[in-house]
Order: sequence, then C-alpha cells, then structure tokens
Amino acid sequence: MGHSVVYGKSLNFALRIVKAYQYLNDEKAEHILSKQLLRSGTAIGAMVCEAEFAESANDFVHKLHIALKEANETAYWLLLLYKSEYIDASSYESIDQDAKELIKLLVCIIKTSKENNQKKKQAEKI
Repeated sequence: MGHSVVYGKSLNFALRIVKAYQYLNDEKAEHILSKQLLRSGTAIGAMVCEAEFAESANDFVHKLHIALKEANETAYWLLLLYKSEYIDASSYESIDQDAKELIKLLVCIIKTSKENNQKKKQAEKI
C-alpha cells in the first residue's frame, strides 16, 4: 500500500524524535522535556496515519489539524531544549528545519482540502 508524502516525512520525523529522546535520556539525563517531545513528535505521524482512513472529508481535515497542533508543540519543545542547552545549535537547526517543513506541508494540505471540500459542496448545490 502506498502512503502519502506527509506520511513518510512524519514517520521519518518521528524516528528522529525517538532518537533524540533516547539521547536526552541516556546522555543528558533529561526526562521531563524529552518525554513531552516524544509524545508530541510521534503524535504527528499517528494523526497523519489516522487521517488516511478518515470517515469523511471533514474528519480528514480535523485529524490533520491535530497533527499540525502537535507539530507546532514539538517545535516549541525543541526550542526549549535548545535554549536550555540540552541540544546544540547544529542539532536544533537540523531537526527544527524538519519540523517547519512538516508544518508547512500540513498547512498546505489542510488549506487545499478545505478548498476542495468547499468546491464539492458548491457543486452539489447546482
């Protein structure tokens, strides 16, 4: 079964988050912020996966909105970990770039889906 681009990117991002979580726990003995990062960073892909089997067009958009909120939260935890010096600038910039790319992709999909849903509703009225 073929998956969407956003599915693949969110899965790869989640794998990076898992590795970051392991590093923060094992090397930095940081357990609170890293747990938050793990939760939100892996939830993105889970919601994208759920969206692929949404019950309706509105459900699809709703699930992607949740993924977008999780991506935004993840970006916050990454920034906090960087500002509190748990991760270095190079690591932060690399993973933050991936987070921003996911955010942009999700925004684009949500916007396009909403527009398509609106067009479909208008066509049904005719």
